[in-house]
Amino acid sequence: MLLTSIQAAVKAKIQGGSNRLTSYLLFATAAGAPFPFGSRDRATVAFWCIVLGIAAISASVRDLGRPRQILLLGVAFIAAWYSFVLHEQLSDRTWLANPHPLWAEASELLGTGLTPSVSITKHEPFYSLGPPLAAALALVAGLVAGSDRLRARQLLTVVGWSGAGYALFGIVSTLFEPTMILWHERHSGIGSVTGTFINRNTAATYFGSCTAIWLLVLADRIRAWLLEAPVQAKLLIHDFLAKPPMAIVFAFSAFSVCLMALLMSRSRAGVTVSLMVLVVALTLFFHRNLAWRGGLGLLAAGASAAGLLLMQFLGGGVSQRFDSDGLTDEGRFYTYRSTLQMIADHPWFGTGLGTFVWSFPSYRSGEVSLSGVWDLAHSTPLELAADLGIPLAVIIGLGWILALVLLIRGALRRRRDRIIPLAALSVALIGLLHSTVDFSLQVPGYAIVAFAVIGVGLAQSFHTSSNHVKLD
Repeated sequence: MLLTSIQAAVKAKIQGGSNRLTSYLLFATAAGAPFPFGSRDRATVAFWCIVLGIAAISASVRDLGRPRQILLLGVAFIAAWYSFVLHEQLSDRTWLANPHPLWAEASELLGTGLTPSVSITKHEPFYSLGPPLAAALALVAGLVAGSDRLRARQLLTVVGWSGAGYALFGIVSTLFEPTMILWHERHSGIGSVTGTFINRNTAATYFGSCTAIWLLVLADRIRAWLLEAPVQAKLLIHDFLAKPPMAIVFAFSAFSVCLMALLMSRSRAGVTVSLMVLVVALTLFFHRNLAWRGGLGLLAAGASAAGLLLMQFLGGGVSQRFDSDGLTDEGRFYTYRSTLQMIADHPWFGTGLGTFVWSFPSYRSGEVSLSGVWDLAHSTPLELAADLGIPLAVIIGLGWILALVLLIRGALRRRRDRIIPLAALSVALIGLLHSTVDFSLQVPGYAIVAFAVIGVGLAQSFHTSSNHVKLD
């Protein structure tokens, strides 16, 4: 019996240590990616791709188990299809795709033969590959590192505390230097908390994801404390007031800071989606404790009411934007309609990864204001289909559906460490729902964090044999 226990402990230690480099590089990237203005410039994205590439190359998949290995094969299949589409967009000699007709028109006007391309802008898909590559590598590293439950919890801790730090920095910097983001002057969204992000909507999605993680950690610690506390309500309250558990105090403090930054971002979609997902996360967390339907309904109603009160009394900037601008911008509706026309004209291979800013002007609706440049579709699914074609967009969509199903399954069926797949589900829902009307998942500083959390959540949606380690 003793020998068996020793062998199990040694095996668990080997499994946890075999991917130590992968885990530490992933932790560092998840903590640092939001810092340099959301990592939007290509040099920073290239750096994170190198770091995450080293993490993926150094990973060992031998002890992951069949379900996680199958998930990695699924990621490889999507990557292979992605590579095929990029080949068609970059190659002078395509296998199936037809060149963009604009090249023939340009050749005729210039009176010279131009080498045609599927992409409307030559070589742009290659230069725009960084953000999706970084997100994919973060997902792979998360799947590998997250196979060990200790590493999975550590990643949530890293993301949670780094998010609280960025939130605190954003609040303080907005109060004292509202016209600055780090060392650059702010050109829009003055008065909104964006942390180190340029766009307040992306900042809201990031802070909302961190708020969801801290809410689940807080709920988990409160439940663990209740199981050890006295049964009598008076003694329970007395003990908590006399000596509140520091783990709960720290979690509540971090949750409050992230929530305050979320509300102060003044993002309509970001705040609304995040508060909705917080209600869902809290309801799913306590679904076993409140098995009767009335209890779950009461919890969901109470959490929803609390969210509305928070938005009313603490999210004044958000309410003001709803009053002045309405639920959505009218220009976005016409932009979506124009993007659908782009998709209809180039359904199979799109106009080229990252070429929306050059393709959109010829489709721009007259109903859209002439001021400004629409460099993004403000809907990631639509822009994905416009840039890469419908088949690849559908395959990626099916991958997301599978991921959500597995995360829901893990959140409902797991008894130990349920907060890991539930936190990943919350982050995935916030990122996906917001990206249908904006571009949060196209910003590497958020996408890297989100895909890393989703990766460890997927890894922990299945049974793990690692020893139980409690993290504060």
